[in-house]
Amino acid sequence: MRIFIAGHQGMVGSAVQRQLAIGEHDLVTASRGQLDLTDQTAVRDFLRRERPDMVILAAARVGGIMANATYPAQFIYENLMIAANVTHQSHAAGIEKLLFLGSSCIYPRNAAQPMAETALLTGPLEPTNEPYALAKIAGIKLCESYNRQYGTDYRAIMPTNLYGPGDNFHPQNAHVLPALMHRFHAAAAAGDDTVTIWGDGTPRREFLHVDDLARAALFVMALDKARYDAATTPTQIHINIGTGTDITIAELAALIARTTGFKGRIAFDPSKPNGTPRKLLDVQTMADLGWRAQISLHDGIAQTYDWYTAQLQSGQPLNSR
Repeated sequence: MRIFIAGHQGMVGSAVQRQLAIGEHDLVTASRGQLDLTDQTAVRDFLRRERPDMVILAAARVGGIMANATYPAQFIYENLMIAANVTHQSHAAGIEKLLFLGSSCIYPRNAAQPMAETALLTGPLEPTNEPYALAKIAGIKLCESYNRQYGTDYRAIMPTNLYGPGDNFHPQNAHVLPALMHRFHAAAAAGDDTVTIWGDGTPRREFLHVDDLARAALFVMALDKARYDAATTPTQIHINIGTGTDITIAELAALIARTTGFKGRIAFDPSKPNGTPRKLLDVQTMADLGWRAQISLHDGIAQTYDWYTAQLQSGQPLNSR
């Protein structure tokens, strides 16, 4: 099968590419410099020329609380344009199979926990990442709408918080886990006494290793259409991907501190935003289909830290944008 991985250089896209490389597939990729996914004409010409059988849409502008607060216009514009261009031009090129990767931030801030797929659009979003969440919701609805009008087989999965090789480790712009790993590593190396973390440490988060997500993505795309349709509905096509367990930010910080060898004090700054109080996905749909995550958080953090330190030692960039 000829498969276009949109965003193959990112953490998610590269993990999907690693999984697909195991099988016999003709993989199509294009760097950001080669293909601007926010440019409709460029996307149209690329898909008409390459003619893949399937598109996996893993490209996105992503970031943590600070990045979302600092660049809300970029987050909503770029993610909306990527979703709209790739979905529409895939249909225009006659591509009937597509997988859209979203985010658990699509659910309301105060959704009942764990959050089931049916919680979508039932309440206000978390203000700190609302622009990004709206773009991801639009991506789901694009897939739903093209399926309903044109009979395409466009699917969507909503992963929980991701981490792993290829992540962005910038101390301000990254998501919480890699940002903390970077900060605790630097603090341990410098012999610092204290690391201060935004918020009060009470929010609960669920974390999924990106290699588990990649396996889940291919699992979902390999499902017979009748089985996928039976697990979803025409107006609710997305499926949650997670572990079904969560921990507090304070517990996460302590785990990362131990992994990096930081011996000092962990402090919290409650004047800074906590974000959503809790984000735990209901993963029963995937469990019923026969899939569960394999990598524990303890092992995943250890593996990610090994990768991170190896990258530092080799002088390779760590997506610190």
